[in-house]
Amino acid sequence: MNSKGRKTATANLDDYDKAYSTFRWADAEREMGLDPQVGWNIAVEAVDRQAEGPHRGKVAFRFFDGLSTVTLTYHQLKLLTNRFANALRALGVAPGERIALFLPPLPEFYVAFLGVIKLGAIVVPLSPAFMNDALTEMLRDSEAAAVVTLRELLGRIERGKLPAMRRLIVVGSESSPAGTWVGYDPVMAEAADDFTAAPAAREAPIMLMYTSGSTAKPKGVIHVQDGITHYYQSGKWVLDFREQDVYWCTSEPSWVPGISYGIWAPLLHGVTSIIYSGEFAAARWYEILTRFKVTVWYTTPTALRRLMNFGPENPQARYGIKDLRHILTVGEPLNPAVIRWSEKAFGLRVYDTWWMTETGGQMIANFRTLPLKPGSMGRPLPGIQASIVDEEGRELPTLAVGQLAIRAGWPAMMGGIWKDEEKYRDYFRMPPWYLTGDLAYKDADGYFWFQGRVDDVIKKAGERIGPIEIENKLNEHPAVLEAGVIGRPDPLWGEVIKAFVVLRPEYPWSPELQAEIRGFVESRLGSRFVPRDIEVCAKLPRTTSGKLMRRVLKAMELGLPVSDVSGGED
Repeated sequence: MNSKGRKTATANLDDYDKAYSTFRWADAEREMGLDPQVGWNIAVEAVDRQAEGPHRGKVAFRFFDGLSTVTLTYHQLKLLTNRFANALRALGVAPGERIALFLPPLPEFYVAFLGVIKLGAIVVPLSPAFMNDALTEMLRDSEAAAVVTLRELLGRIERGKLPAMRRLIVVGSESSPAGTWVGYDPVMAEAADDFTAAPAAREAPIMLMYTSGSTAKPKGVIHVQDGITHYYQSGKWVLDFREQDVYWCTSEPSWVPGISYGIWAPLLHGVTSIIYSGEFAAARWYEILTRFKVTVWYTTPTALRRLMNFGPENPQARYGIKDLRHILTVGEPLNPAVIRWSEKAFGLRVYDTWWMTETGGQMIANFRTLPLKPGSMGRPLPGIQASIVDEEGRELPTLAVGQLAIRAGWPAMMGGIWKDEEKYRDYFRMPPWYLTGDLAYKDADGYFWFQGRVDDVIKKAGERIGPIEIENKLNEHPAVLEAGVIGRPDPLWGEVIKAFVVLRPEYPWSPELQAEIRGFVESRLGSRFVPRDIEVCAKLPRTTSGKLMRRVLKAMELGLPVSDVSGGED
C-alpha cells in the first residue's frame, strides 16, 4: 500500500540482493532473444519486433503540443522509419555518416532518429535552443553530412562554415526551387515502406551526443549498439515498466534522458510514451498526467520544485490524478523536501536515479523494492559495480568522501569521445575504474550520497553547462576584458549561472550594459547559457600560471573560507 492507501503492484525487481549477486548482462541478451554472434540493430529491435508482434496496433508515441494530439502506433512507426532510412539512402547518405537533428520533439524527430540508426548512420540530436555559434561548432565538429530541421531554424545553419554538409532536409516544407534544401514530406512520399537493416556489432556507433565539458569545446560522447540490454534492463528494474503503462519522460530528446529513457527503454518494453512539446505550466502538466492516464513519470527535481512553488497544494484531488504509480527523477540531486511534498500531493514517493551522458544508462538508483533514503542516490543497478576511490584509485571505506567510480565494461558505456581519444582515456586513467568526476560517499547499507563535482561544470535544471563556453563568449563582448563563470546554488534550478567580469576602462557599468551583455550571450549561444547575475570585479583570482581559479570565486560567492590558494595571486 502507498501513503494514500492505494494498492501498489509488486516491483519487477523483487529481490535486489539476489539479483545483484547473480545477474549477468548475458542474461538480458537471452531474455531479449539477441544473438551476439550475429549482432543487431537497436532500432529494429525497439520498433520492428514490437510492430511484428501483438503490439502492432498499440500506440508507441502520443504527441501533445497543448492543443492537438498526434499518435503513432508501433506499425506506423516501423513503416515511417523504414521510409526515412530509404529516403536518406536515396539522398546519398551512407552508413557511418553523421546526421544532425536540429528539431523540437515533433513526430518527425523520432521518425528521423530511428530511421538514421536503421540505415547504420550516426544520429546527432541538437537542441533547437542552440544559437549560431554553438550550433556551428557542433555541426562542424561532427562533420554532419545532413541536417534535418525546420524552415524557421534555417537561419542559424551557416552552410559556408560547414564543408561536410551536403543535404538539408526541412520538415513542414516543400523542396526549395533553388535546390537549397529538400522537403521532408516529398522525400518521404517517394520512399518505400520496406527496409532491411544490416545487423551491427556491439561497438558500432549509433549516436553522437554533445555535452558541455570543463573546456571550451563541447565533447561528443559516442553511444553504441551494445547499450540495448542496459536500456531494457533498467527500464524493467528502475522504471519498473509494465506492458500496460503510459509513460511520460519530460526530457527533450536533445538531452540524453530523452533518448535512453525517452526512446529506447519504453520502445523496448512496448509501452506508450507521451511526448509534450509545449512550455512548462503547472496546470498543463497536471492535465497531461490526468488526460493521458500517465502511470510512470520520469522528470527532474527542478520540475517538481516548480510544481511545488506554482501548483496547488493537493493536485491529486484537484485534477483527479488517479493512474500515476511511479515517479522518478534524474539530472541533479533530489531534495528530500520534494519527496515529502510528493507523498502529500500524489500519495507517492519520488525515486532518484544517477547516471551521466558518458554512462549511457542508469547506474545508481532508488528501487521500489528497497527502503528509500531521502537524499540518497540509491544503490547500483545489478550488473554495475560502483565504489568510492581516492586520488590514486584506491577504494575508500564506508562514509569516506572521494570520487565516485564505476568498474568499466557495462553495456551502455560510451564508445569514445569524438575526435578526442586522449579525453576518453582520461576517464579510465585508473583501471579498472571509470572516473565520474562526482564526489560522493557510501554508507553502511550500500547507498551512495552525492557531495558535489570534482570539476567546475554547472548543473542547471539537470543540464551540464561548461563555464568556459560562456567565459569565451563573454570575452568576445567589447566591454569585457576578462570573465569567470560559476554555478550559484539555487533552490529551484539546482544551480544558476553567475558571471564575474572585469570591464575595459572605457565602459562604465550600468543596467543597460548588463542587459546588452546578457543579450549578447543569448544571441550567440542560447538562453540556457545566459548568466542570471553579472558582478563587476577589479580582477579575477588566477594561479601564477594564469589559470582562473573558479573555486575561489565560488567560495567567495558562498561566503566560505578560501582554502589552499598556494600558487595563486591575491
